[in-house]
Amino acid sequence: MKPSNTTLLIEQPKLLDQVRGKIRLKHYSIRTEQAYVDWIKRYILHFDKQHPKDLGAGEVEQFLTHLAVVGKVSASTQNQAKSALLFLYKEILGVELPLLDDVEQAKTTKRLPVVLTKTEVQQILSHLADTQHLVVSLLYGTGMRILEALRLRVKDVDFARKEILIRDGKGYKGRVTMLPLSLIKPLQEHLERVKALHGQDLSQGYGAVYMPFALGKKYPYAARDWAWQYVFPTGKLSVDPRSVDENCAGETRRHHIQDQAIQRAVRQAVVDAGLTKPATPHTFRHSFATHLLEGGYDIRTVQELLGHSDVSTTMIYTHVLNKGGRGVSSPLDVL
Repeated sequence: MKPSNTTLLIEQPKLLDQVRGKIRLKHYSIRTEQAYVDWIKRYILHFDKQHPKDLGAGEVEQFLTHLAVVGKVSASTQNQAKSALLFLYKEILGVELPLLDDVEQAKTTKRLPVVLTKTEVQQILSHLADTQHLVVSLLYGTGMRILEALRLRVKDVDFARKEILIRDGKGYKGRVTMLPLSLIKPLQEHLERVKALHGQDLSQGYGAVYMPFALGKKYPYAARDWAWQYVFPTGKLSVDPRSVDENCAGETRRHHIQDQAIQRAVRQAVVDAGLTKPATPHTFRHSFATHLLEGGYDIRTVQELLGHSDVSTTMIYTHVLNKGGRGVSSPLDVL
């Protein structure tokens, strides 16, 4: 029996290859690529493998409503699925969908960020070691997001100026933050070990690292330069999925360590420290901002260090200062 066109769509996903190609052309992250492709697959399977060109706004609304009502996904998850499908129709199929007003929206929950005390930060750090301790110390000491720290290149750390240049920030916005003095020596010792590992890779014919955007073509030898290597490389070589296509088996590279490894380490350290707060690596960014405000630093300075576009985003930390709700003292305490 000859397979149908819809079956071939899943078995030989030419449509998905188009999605990957367009995403890479627009320089979206590998995580965005994986998420978009996954949502488009789920959308196709939800409608019994029909081609998206035979579906439309009504089916998109139905799928998104199903996610909210039956799947009970969060608002952010539903929005990600919506973005993936809008990308598919606009960028790949050339179809402009309407505003999708009839979609049942997942409920958005506004939560105040979890913030650790300085003592709690010390307790968690005391249960971390080696690279994990260094990464989490950087998160708290600089206010970086976890992927911003893990994507650091050697050339982004300026020991002379005691600063760190964050190039791959959220929205691809660069910014500068401080390099904590207490981390200079540990970071230098860490980089010595990383450099030795890079030398070993070069001697074995490897040593190339992923180059962002078109820099790999513009500077073909830069991928093996020490300056471009990740500060926190993984312990093993692997095939970069972005270098794989129908004509190429892919290039073996040493990527940065995965954020899941740091998340697991922090989760275990919280348990070992006997804390009840649901702390994650991102909690150290919240704690960085709150402790700076407690120390009397201007909110605009904190905004710049965090890389927030709008100061209103930074203002949330004024609600979690250690004086209670909105930084107001209780009238009971002045009786």
